[in-house]
Amino acid sequence: MPTAAEANAVAAADEATTAHLGDGDDAPQSVDQTAPEERAVVLRRGLRRMRTIATLLLGVMTLIFIATTMTKYDWPWLPYLRAFAEAGMVGACADWFAVVALFRRPLGLPIPHTGIIPSNKERIGGALGRFMTNNFLTAPVMNERLARIDVIGVIAHWLENADNTDRLANNLAQLLPRIVSSLPGPQIGATAGRLAQQALVTIPAAPAAAKLLEIVWAQGEAQALIAQAIEYGQGYLADNKDYFSSKIAQQSSRWIPRWVDNLIADKVMNGALTTLTEMRDPRHPWRVELQRGIERLIGQLGSDPQMYTKGEAFKAQLLANPVFIEQAKMLWTELASGLELGIPAHADAIARGFAETLRSIGRWLREDPERQTQLNRRIRAVARRLLLAYRFEIGNYIERVVRNWDSTTLVQRLELQVGKDLQFIRINGTLVGGLVGLLIFIASKWIAAF
Repeated sequence: MPTAAEANAVAAADEATTAHLGDGDDAPQSVDQTAPEERAVVLRRGLRRMRTIATLLLGVMTLIFIATTMTKYDWPWLPYLRAFAEAGMVGACADWFAVVALFRRPLGLPIPHTGIIPSNKERIGGALGRFMTNNFLTAPVMNERLARIDVIGVIAHWLENADNTDRLANNLAQLLPRIVSSLPGPQIGATAGRLAQQALVTIPAAPAAAKLLEIVWAQGEAQALIAQAIEYGQGYLADNKDYFSSKIAQQSSRWIPRWVDNLIADKVMNGALTTLTEMRDPRHPWRVELQRGIERLIGQLGSDPQMYTKGEAFKAQLLANPVFIEQAKMLWTELASGLELGIPAHADAIARGFAETLRSIGRWLREDPERQTQLNRRIRAVARRLLLAYRFEIGNYIERVVRNWDSTTLVQRLELQVGKDLQFIRINGTLVGGLVGLLIFIASKWIAAF
């Protein structure tokens, strides 16, 4: 069983490691903002420097002790300096032993209760996971931390930078052909057909047709189309009047004189042209009657049960036809083929469109503080809900990761994070030990004087 001192040492190492890795507020920005490899180099350099300073301080104390012991001079202050150096040596060696014992066996000797961290790897993993869960992944801490984060503001500021949006848009434009070519075309086509089929099943055919027809008719496109059809028909008849007159005359009886046939044909053609000319007026009775008929049809499609039944029957017949799925597949195939051919040729235009769209999104986010507040609130709520829901899974994940490390890796990573600070224990032990030894020496002199 580990001793109390051993458990305290493990807990201290756990908390120091978590403070460096989990929070990051107190760590130097120059280290935190570098790449992991560069950060490891900086930490290793700092650890080596502090270890050298602590060792040199021990060497200085040793030299002072040797010099004051071997000197022949009888200076009155010399015993005090020797006492300070002697106690400093003891404090330095004791704290060196304590620091090294956390990570490995001092001098490789099998001394009990040394190499504490490798011997307690599983306990450290559990303690680290529980520490993160109970101190960082709690509702009060997350509420306080998330309230400081302006996610939308950061995104808007980043998107308003032209360099950022241009770079992102160019990357998207370059990746788009690969994305399109890597998509499983037949599967997507089949899926699109099934989704369209499922969506259409839920939409009543007759009411949907009524709304669509009402929109088209109300916008005036249908009336304009009718006017164009009448104008085209009138022009076509006028250009081919003689041809149609001869065809009409050929259908007459052979007992009727030719001039009568021609007269009748001319009358028919002139009547048709006159009627078409009159129908170009929107107030023509036939146009008015057509409008009324369309309006009646819209009403029947929207409310007549018989129309509803007929519409559903027609829709079921259409959806049951295998040609419907095949047409959806063909539509996606043609669309994908067009994209593969068109995207590379218009990469610059696509990139410019992407960039402008991204900048527009940035401006849209920035221009309305209330919108930013609402979006930030939703993002924080989602993040808080996810973190709270998986807080124990995160703690268990940290525990598993630490347990899966081999002992050497665990020692190296922990020592790299907290070893520099632990070297201050050696430095402080040297100086404080020397001062305490000096005070004890003075006290012994004072007691001996009585």
